[in-house]
Order: sequence, then C-alpha cells, then structure tokens
Amino acid sequence: MPFQLPDALTTPDDEPALALLRRYYGDDAATGAAFDGWDSTGTRAADADRFTADDLVAVTFLSVRVPPGAAAAILRDRAAEYSDLLVALGPDRDLVDEEDPLTDDDWPGWRLQAALRGIPGIDTTIATKLIARKRPRLRPIWDRVVAAVTDTRKSQWEPVRLALRDQHRALQNRLVHLHGAAGLPAEVTPLRVLDVIAWRAGKDSGLC
Repeated sequence: MPFQLPDALTTPDDEPALALLRRYYGDDAATGAAFDGWDSTGTRAADADRFTADDLVAVTFLSVRVPPGAAAAILRDRAAEYSDLLVALGPDRDLVDEEDPLTDDDWPGWRLQAALRGIPGIDTTIATKLIARKRPRLRPIWDRVVAAVTDTRKSQWEPVRLALRDQHRALQNRLVHLHGAAGLPAEVTPLRVLDVIAWRAGKDSGLC
C-alpha cells in the first residue's frame, strides 16, 4: 500500500510546508480553518461519542454538505448505532500509536465508516470528515485532492499509519514540529497538519 509525501515534506527545509500552513490558517485563512475548532454550543468534548449538529456544520467548512435525509439519519434515526460504534472505536488517540495493522474489516473504525457510507448522500469524503470531527488524532481526512497528492486513492488509513511510524516516527515528529513552528492552536492535530499541507499543495497544482 503506497504513501507518497507531499513535495513540501520531502525536503529538510521547513519553509515550504510552513508557507502552506500559514496560508491556510493565516490572516486570509480558508474557510476550512474553522473545521478544527468549531464548537458553537461549547459541548464538543462532552459529545465525543455522538454526532451533533455542530459536526454537520463543521464539515461544510471543508466544502461538503450532508443532505437533509442523511442528517436525520445521523442525528436521529440511527444516532444510537453511530454512538455505539464511536464507543467501540474508543477515545481519540494518535494514529501513530496504533501498533496493529488496520486491516480487519470488523475493526470499529471500518464499521463506523461503512455504516456512514451506507446512508444515501454520504460518500467516503464526507464519512472521513465526520469521523475526523470525533477522532481528529486518529482518522485522516480523505478526499480526491489529498488522495492524488499522497497516492492513496484506493487505501489511506493504513498507509498513513505506516508512514507515521516509519523511521522511528520521523513523519509524526516532523508534523508535531511544524505544528509548533506555525503557531497552530491545540485542536489542530498532526494528521490535520498533514492533510492541510497535502490539500493546499494539490490545489496549488491544479488538482480539483
């Protein structure tokens, strides 16, 4: 399963990656910068094991929309099912610390993603963005721009885990360093740093 670093992370010079992060989170921040910390009710921490209206609003900052029927399923009709899967997945933790391969279809993360994708109008992009709202340190966001840049069109979660753990966690450590160097808020996770660098680089290259 391949994983390709964005060009900005293939050089020891931090400036290319920092420039991408600063553009995304800087004074002229993209709307997507609001995704990480959106919490209009102040209850995000308490709602870690259930999807809320705030989560559905947050994903709109990343240029996707949950259709009305899907919103009803997530927030009402199948809310208990998704809550049980979030509980089974366990608390948020860094993907780099997952020692076992994420290859078992019965793993709660895959079951949650499959259950979300089973709702009409919810594709892989929206499903991963919803899961990333609940487990931002564990679930990388997948979309076609990031997938094209990182060569993860067919498989992403496990390749990213392997990449983060490779060479004594060199990539994870680099992402943590870049987070600090860019002065990003605590709610922006190392996975999100990787996502933003890949997405911004892809958009700059004309990927849609």
